[in-house]
Amino acid sequence: MATEKRDLNVAPALSDSSVRFLEYLRAVRSMSPQTLRSYEADLRAFTSWRTASALEDVPEDREMLRAFVAAESRAGKSARSISRALSALSGLFRFEQRMGLRENMPTESLRRPKQRKSLPEVLDQKEIEQVLCVKGNGLRARRDKAILEMLYSTGCRVGELCGIVLREVDMRRGRVVVHGKGGKDRVVFLGAPAREALAAYLPYREALLSRLGKQGATPLFVNLRGGTLSSRGVFGIVEKRCNEAGISKRVTPHTFRHSFATHVLDEGADIRVVQELLGHSRPSTTQVYTHVGIAGLKRIYSQAHPHARSARRPEPQEKEK
Repeated sequence: MATEKRDLNVAPALSDSSVRFLEYLRAVRSMSPQTLRSYEADLRAFTSWRTASALEDVPEDREMLRAFVAAESRAGKSARSISRALSALSGLFRFEQRMGLRENMPTESLRRPKQRKSLPEVLDQKEIEQVLCVKGNGLRARRDKAILEMLYSTGCRVGELCGIVLREVDMRRGRVVVHGKGGKDRVVFLGAPAREALAAYLPYREALLSRLGKQGATPLFVNLRGGTLSSRGVFGIVEKRCNEAGISKRVTPHTFRHSFATHVLDEGADIRVVQELLGHSRPSTTQVYTHVGIAGLKRIYSQAHPHARSARRPEPQEKEK
């Protein structure tokens, strides 16, 4: 296969089928904006590599994809990123097959790079309390505390948090409707601290929107311009507040989701219940938290197993004859 390199200053445009595929994922599959951006970036990376390698006129086959995987690996891409790129391409090829634009399936039987399995980072309950202790009475402090309390109380994804609208928050019952992956809505619950934090934040939100003439704005969490707070904004808030709390771990909004699941399982919740609360479509996705919640498993073992509760029985002594 030819591998002549070309210098490109501008990344080539996506093909018509790629554009239609991404629109299908957005409109029909209700894929999250963050995943859509990742898929688009992956498709552009493949198109750019293919053009730079003078392969734009060569039909895609397994050999070409293996060369692409090798190039991405040499460029320092992680196994997870490469696997996601192959998933994006596989989805595109299947879409083209359904549209009658393709006969072969180049990704079929293609071996994916091995991903190193790692347990998710979690905060213990003491660290959670440190982070949630946000001081101050202004809009930023009230909003940030409400965000952190919501992340931990509900276990929702950052995109779900940013997508919450005010009318879907039931303060009296402590319930919130979130819009999850694949267009699936679910109900999550607010603990007392989260409700208190939200109640303290809402008057500041109302005052800001009134001052800006945006009283009709619907997002629950807004930025200082009265617009919807972005995922990037939430990442910045989490990083700032964790630094202020002296947390040395690398913490993201998803860390609160991991911590929520781990702590609930530690307290003995059924894994199927946690699966529903997290909005996982497969139990295997939730299963990872059973490996994190070792403390809870050890406690249950200590309470349930006869030999764990009592001292080891002494060895019987042989009677003297």
